[in-house]
Formats: sequence, C-alpha cells, structure tokens
Amino acid sequence: MQTIYAMHQKGSDSIEKEEKFLISSLENLMELYLIMMSTLLELANKEAEFIEISRKKHLATPEERNPNLKFVNNILLRLLGDSKSLQVALENNKINNWKTNDDAILLLLQDVKQSSIYLNYMKDKLTSFEKDKQFVIDLFSEVIAPNDKLYSYLEDYKLTWVDDIPVVNTQILKQLKQINEKSEFRVSSLFKDEEDREYATLLFRKTVLNESEFAKEYIDKTPNWDVDRIAEMDTILLKMAICELLKFPSIPVKVTINEFLEIAKEYSTPKSSIFINGILDNLVKNYQSTGRLNKSGRGLME
Repeated sequence: MQTIYAMHQKGSDSIEKEEKFLISSLENLMELYLIMMSTLLELANKEAEFIEISRKKHLATPEERNPNLKFVNNILLRLLGDSKSLQVALENNKINNWKTNDDAILLLLQDVKQSSIYLNYMKDKLTSFEKDKQFVIDLFSEVIAPNDKLYSYLEDYKLTWVDDIPVVNTQILKQLKQINEKSEFRVSSLFKDEEDREYATLLFRKTVLNESEFAKEYIDKTPNWDVDRIAEMDTILLKMAICELLKFPSIPVKVTINEFLEIAKEYSTPKSSIFINGILDNLVKNYQSTGRLNKSGRGLME
C-alpha cells in the first residue's frame, strides 16, 4: 500500500525500481526486530557496567559495594544473551546501534529504573523463571515499546520504520511469552516460507499492472460517490483488495475483506472502512453469482 501510494505521488512508472524499494523495506524489518531484541540485552549490560564502576569507587556506599543484582541476573535476559541464534543474527546484521549511540540506551535505562515495574521487581526477594519472564514481558510492553525517546531514535534512524515498530514489537512480545526455560531462544524468521516471501511483491506487481482494470470494477458500484473525490488511499486499498479476490485463489474472501478494513481504519479517513466494506461486499456477491471468484481449498468462500 505504502509503496503504491509513494509511486503515485512521485508519478513513477518504474515497477522494478519501486519493487526494489518494497523488498528493501521488508528486509529492514529484520534489522528493526534485531535492534529491539538487542535493546533488552544492552539495558542489562549497561546496568552491569554501572554496578561495576560504582563498586570500584573510592568512597563507595554499602549499597554500591553490595548491589541488588536481580535485574542483571534476570533468568530470561540471560537466556536471551546465551542464544547462539540471536548472537549470530546480531553479528551477521552488524547490529551495534547501542554501542554507537550510548546516550540513547542510557536514557532508556534511566526510564526503566524509574518505572514502578522495575522498582517492584527489585524489591521482590523471590526469584523464579516465571517471575523473571513476566517482569521482562511487562517491562517491554509497558516501558520499552511505548518509550518516546526510543521511538524518536528509531524514527530518525530510518523513517520507513514508523509504521513497522508496532508490528515488530508485537512479534517480540509474542515470542517472549512463548519462551521456555529449557529451550534455546531462536530468532524469528522474516517470512514463513518462499510463498510468503513472494506474496508482497506479487500483490504489488499484479495491482500496479492491472490498476485501470481494477478501477473499472468499482466505478459503477459508487453511485453516491464522486469517483474523483474518493480518497486516493481508498482507491489503492480497493484495487489491492480486488487483486487479492481475483488473482490470489488461496486467500479466503473473509481474510481479504477483514485485512483491508483494518488497514483502512488505520491509514485512511474515518468513513473509509464503511465505504470500502460496502464496495467489497457488493463485488464479492457479483463475483460469486457470475463465477469469477475462483477460490481453492476448504472454507475459502466463507
């Protein structure tokens, strides 16, 4: 959607060039994912460094000589740090953002240590994997993910990440909840399989190559709307949805409609989802009655 919109705004007709941008944007998701994973590790590392420096102070206080190590020894964070899968991925992708941006991680650490989640966790004398796991989940979802300073840093680092951050954070949270104490953490794959990898480029290419044809599908279905006044984002979403309905036989009708309604709610006008839902509903009925909706697999017409 964003690539097609940008293509329209630039007046570009180079499908190959825009497709490369799309692929690059998708691959950048992995970099963002690894940066967010490394954030958890680096917060513990920075706190460990701070504790060691404080211990060596000439006039160290009793608390500095015998610090509370619960955070730096968190079982889940240690499990992540010991993950070979994560270590290799960070190294291969050259993820060293917090080494070169020390201030950013220190500011985040400050916010973490001032949070009630951290303070309550450090007061609790009992330690277990489940407690440590829940602490990391709560810390990530309530302090790290919504942190304005971290968000600003990521936005400045790569502007295309603005809409990707919630997606990546949701995936990380899902993984954190699934971690088992006895199994090694493994980095999430960007794509499920080769078909998944090809889906975005196929949807992009098939939509762009058939835009004029797809537009004809809904023009006479909008009697109460001036076609020239329909929001451009809505026309893009309609064309993409029609493309999925007609060109992707393995994707269920319900999935297509629900996905594009959610995208419309997020990115277009307040009334867009109602408008798009009405158009798609009429189109599906028409396609079904005329035999144009060729879906394969059980339940795909539902």
